[in-house]
Formats: sequence, structure tokens, C-alpha cells
Amino acid sequence: MTGVSGFVGSAVARAVAAAGYPLRGLARATSARANLADFPGELVEGDLRDPAAVATAMAGVRYLFHVAADYRIWAADPEEIIRNNRETTRNVMEAASAAQVERIVYTSSVATLLPREGRAADETRAAREDEVVGAYKRSKVVAERLVEAMVREQRLPAIIVNPSTPIGPCDVRPTPTGRIIVEAANGRMPAFVDSGLNLVHVDDVAAGHLRALERGRIGERYILGGQDISLKETLRTIADLAGRRPPLVRLPRAPLFPLAWANEQWARATGRDPFLTLDGLRMAKHAMFYSSAKAERELGHVARPYREAIADAIRWFRAAGAIR
Repeated sequence: MTGVSGFVGSAVARAVAAAGYPLRGLARATSARANLADFPGELVEGDLRDPAAVATAMAGVRYLFHVAADYRIWAADPEEIIRNNRETTRNVMEAASAAQVERIVYTSSVATLLPREGRAADETRAAREDEVVGAYKRSKVVAERLVEAMVREQRLPAIIVNPSTPIGPCDVRPTPTGRIIVEAANGRMPAFVDSGLNLVHVDDVAAGHLRALERGRIGERYILGGQDISLKETLRTIADLAGRRPPLVRLPRAPLFPLAWANEQWARATGRDPFLTLDGLRMAKHAMFYSSAKAERELGHVARPYREAIADAIRWFRAAGAIR
């Protein structure tokens, strides 16, 4: 399994181990150790950019979860995100094919699917690289299409899962959505833009991965989502659970673009990730609403209420000292 030090990957590892499967995880020597402290299996070191290291780690593996990804909405060199996600996916899939792995669950994202105005999008809305905004989304489109091509041309036994917006415990970095929860719970988000997300508990995403392994159809993609929620309602729920006042001011996107540009210049100078980005504003033009009906029907996917997911995230961030 890859991505075991990350937010989603560590949750998948816990779910796989709890189901009784023997587990081997691959992580770089430089990976953050917080989610590896109690890793429930064999942990080996290696870099996904190194085909030889990946092939060594794959030896004797029956099933594979490829969860790892370069998950950054912004980078000083955007092409680095695309290269990382394309080449690491290629290395892992080629190694799995050579090792004759029986079944593969590849973790993609709803970033590869086009949103639909006024209603939830589904798995039929596959995007081309030139139809999505930002390097991360482009990288996930490229990587997903690579996996699909290998399924068609090389009979790669892969099932694709597309998580929506996971939230919950063990978001160490944190993810962009985790940062929103932290900032809002600390009272540092006085306003919002008109947008929306599909929120899902990370443990429900992890359970969906296991169901995909056991029940998914080769070559199919499955959205692992929860509930569609406006950003306004999300922030109101965070404020309620954190004992804060919710933001009441809705801002138009257009005046924020100069601020986002300035944030990115500051990030280039300091090396710290910007909170507001140009691509983030462009993405906010569309509510990212998605339907998990296919996963519910074919896999038995179940998602708990989004409020529980936000509560678990706040509880974990508070214990970690990120929320006062």
C-alpha cells in the first residue's frame, strides 16, 4: 500500500488492518512520521519515483491500494505536481502488473470529473486535462487516464475510486479543507464566497476503498462522497461546533483575485503555502457537488452525516493544538 503516512492513506491502512488483511506499507524515509507511529503492519522505505524501490516493495503482494499523491493546490513549480502524480502512478502500476497483483484499488479524486451546474455530477462526467483548473486537478486527470489505458491495453486489474472532500482525524499536514476547518474554528474566516463542497468522513472513504477491493468492477470508477453542502453552511457548522460566531459576509470572487495573487507572491518569497490562491478562486466558481449513488448501489458505500465528520475533525485538531 502507498500513501500510508498521509491523511486518506493512513485511514485506509487502519481499515485494511481492521478487516484482517496483512499489510505492507511503502513510505519515504523523509515522510512525516505522525501517522506511522502505530502502523498496523510491515513498513518499508522507498521512493515512488524510484521504479526499483517500488518493484522491491511489490514483491509477493496480492492486492494493492495506491493512495499516495502529491496533494497540493499550489506550488511554485506547478508542473512538479503533474510530474509527480503521473510518474509515480506509472511506476506503481507497472510494478503491480509485473508482480501479477490480483486486484488494485487506485485512489483518484472527484477532481477528474466535471461539475454540473445546479445538480450533482456523477462518474460519467470524466474530464480532459484541458477542461480542469489547476495543476493538481490536471495531474489527477493525467494519472487516472493512464490507469484506464493500462486497464484497456494491458488488462491491469484496477478499480478506480474518486473521493470527494474527506475530512476527519489525522489530517496532519493539514489538507486544504482541513486548513479551512482550522481557520474557521479559530475565528479567522470572517467572510466567505458562494461555493460548495461534498464533505465525507475520511473513515467512510477508507471503508469505501475496502468495499471497492472486495466488490468493485475492474475498470470502473466510483465516487466515494458524502453530502453536498454550501460553503456558508459548512462554516456555520464549524462555528457552531467550535463555539464561534459564523461569518455573515458573502464576498464576490472578482475583487479577491488581486489578494490571491499577492498571497502567491508572498508564498514564493517565504516558502509557506498560501491560504488564498488564484486556482482556488477559479475552482470556487462551481459548487463541487457529486453523487455517490453508483458506489452506494454497487459497493454498499455509506457515509455518516457531514456534521459528525466536521465534529471529529475539530476534536482531532483541538487535541493536536491547532484549534484553541
